[in-house]
Amino acid sequence: MDAPEALLGEYVQWLTVEKGRSRATIEAYQRDILAFVTWWGERPLATVTSAHLEEYLNLLRDARAASSVARALSSLRGWWGFLVDEGHVMLDPCTYVAPSRRGRTLPKPLPEETLIGLLDTMPRATPVDRRDRALLELLYGTGARVSEVVGLEIQDLDFDEEVIRLTGKGDKQRLVPMGRSLVAALREYLAPGGRSEFPHPRAHAHVFVNTRGGPLSRQGIDLIIDARALTANIDRSTISAHVFRHSCATHMLAHGADIRFVQELLGHASIATTQAYTAVSIASMQSVYTNAHPRAHD
Repeated sequence: MDAPEALLGEYVQWLTVEKGRSRATIEAYQRDILAFVTWWGERPLATVTSAHLEEYLNLLRDARAASSVARALSSLRGWWGFLVDEGHVMLDPCTYVAPSRRGRTLPKPLPEETLIGLLDTMPRATPVDRRDRALLELLYGTGARVSEVVGLEIQDLDFDEEVIRLTGKGDKQRLVPMGRSLVAALREYLAPGGRSEFPHPRAHAHVFVNTRGGPLSRQGIDLIIDARALTANIDRSTISAHVFRHSCATHMLAHGADIRFVQELLGHASIATTQAYTAVSIASMQSVYTNAHPRAHD
């Protein structure tokens, strides 16, 4: 049997050519499958059993949200179905694995003062500083998905109208507004002394670049957030690109934004997805009410 990495390469090609899956979907499948392959190690894939998969999924359940575990199982089901169909393995170990229960987990935004304090105290002395500030301002200012930020190009920025074109799931595009802080951070980053100081600034059209001059990756964004959180004395386990998205939505709803505007801003196909953020806002209001109203407690 071929090495797992080679089999995964075949699967990716099949998903791309035969199924026409989007790049973001394929990358998600790859991450889930590679995580399992790394855990499995050098043992032959043909010896994987349902019990082994349950063991692996139980480890994930201890560290991830239920929705993330469910997606990992879905990725593995698809891969093993492909391996069986192509004759690489005889049995599908996913057959007898029970689907993960997808509990309703509320997003955990950071407090406003924490995020605003982080953004307001970020240095601006170097090109890297200016890039990182623009990146974090964009994540919080627009609630963009990390995949949308990775794919963002210069032509997607309209400073005259102060809007950004984001390309989301299913290649659906939407326009989102830029606030004053984001406009200022992006202008400073794109001005001389910012993006132009990275190697090969005209080699591609991506807005955010790494120190080698190539497009900034999802992993690169994670590392930037980790480093900036460490400097600001923020617990790194509480902050990520997705937390910026959660925080953007929750803070806007807390300040009275209409839920349908937030749905459009985040690119949610269903308003039911956006309503999870409403629950967070209600929980926050309940806490304030309980502490402040004289008739809210004995």
